[in-house]
Amino acid sequence: MILLLQSAPLLLLPGLLLSGRAGPLPAVLAALCAALPAAYVSLPAGAEFLDFLGSEALRGGFLALQPAGVVVGGLLFHAAVENRDAATAPQDATPRAIFTATLLMGVFMEAVTGFAVGAVFALSALRGMGLRGAPAGALALLSLCLIPWGGLGPGTALGAALLGVPAQRIAAETALMTAPWLLVLGPVCWRLCAAAGVVVPARERAAQMAMLAAMATILLAGHWALPFEILGILASGIPLLVALYLSDPPRGPAAWRRAAGALWPYALLTVALLGARAVPHPPAVQPYASLPAFPVTHVAVVLVAVATGLLLVRRDGARRASGALKRAARPALVMLLYVLFARIMAGSGATGALAQAAAGAMGGAAPFAVPLLGLGAGIVTGSNVGSNAAMMPVQQALGLAAGLPPLLAPSIHNFTGSAGAGISFAATALVCGLLADGTRPAQIWRLLLPSTAAVLVIGWVAVLLLS
Repeated sequence: MILLLQSAPLLLLPGLLLSGRAGPLPAVLAALCAALPAAYVSLPAGAEFLDFLGSEALRGGFLALQPAGVVVGGLLFHAAVENRDAATAPQDATPRAIFTATLLMGVFMEAVTGFAVGAVFALSALRGMGLRGAPAGALALLSLCLIPWGGLGPGTALGAALLGVPAQRIAAETALMTAPWLLVLGPVCWRLCAAAGVVVPARERAAQMAMLAAMATILLAGHWALPFEILGILASGIPLLVALYLSDPPRGPAAWRRAAGALWPYALLTVALLGARAVPHPPAVQPYASLPAFPVTHVAVVLVAVATGLLLVRRDGARRASGALKRAARPALVMLLYVLFARIMAGSGATGALAQAAAGAMGGAAPFAVPLLGLGAGIVTGSNVGSNAAMMPVQQALGLAAGLPPLLAPSIHNFTGSAGAGISFAATALVCGLLADGTRPAQIWRLLLPSTAAVLVIGWVAVLLLS
């Protein structure tokens, strides 16, 4: 009976989302209600239930403030620069143009702003080339391949904060799995191009694989010396600059000015983030010693400051800012509720008890459930933030109960959950809605089966090699 109460919230949340009867907000509210009896029966003897709820609500609010700030800052930044991208978007349906729009520019936009903005941009560019239907939708979703670093990594940072470990370490281990997956996406992209009627010649395939290898190398090597938040920008931005220059080198002063006008806000943001990380011992707010501090140099603060400066120099900056803040309100609220849900389930001991029971029931096969659970969590919740908040504590407990190294299960979850978020119900519905041509999610998912299967295979290989 106790296990049933403990598992009810984790069954109710995906059940509601899968049924289509509830969106992320009603679903997490229902899961929170179910989490109350689960926490009550899981608390150690002598613990005061109401005191526990009040304490976790305050801690959850403080934890959620940081990724919510990144969401607000990312949307403000996108509002400030959204009209600058047209000058760099290719218009002809060539193999290089498709690759640039999806696996370079789309990935870059997702790294800067997050929340599927990369897919929206990529699909807009693909539609401008005349591509339609499931192949265009599947190509657009490829731009969500660096979600752990998307929007400067709020989901990765939140997951690490929930576990009390450095986000840099989680991101570095996640990169070990993301790098080979990037190389898989090259052949997947060629297959989708063929489905759209565009043949990719051998020489172009070699060039694209070289750019994907460069992205993977930057991602792997960068975690040794650079803050993880900017590595998605660098891994996609550097190959993007090379591809744009090779495809259409600026000719004359006017062309160089247009290129600089489109790119300088991103360069400014990158420099500001690096400069903030270089400040030693910045002032910080830390009301709880066991939780990470919120420094004045936090990514969210830098994002908001840079975006505000860019908006101030635009004549319609106030209107753009107002629209961005309205769009940010709902995801920020959902994020807060997901964090609170995770804190109540983990802090009460419910997630640990479930993980112990699962590990005991599955025996030696328990570690191999981690990638599958992560992929499913991403598909259902639709975001790295939601996936990590809801399931990363469970995955860590499952990994520890199964004898895995402390960071392996969370890192595998961060990778597979992010990949699942990139093909989630929410992301696929968004793309189908933008296509507006009768394309169904199932058609897109069928085309992406090879890349989805590769996620699970890489996760299982990581369990075998790194445990």
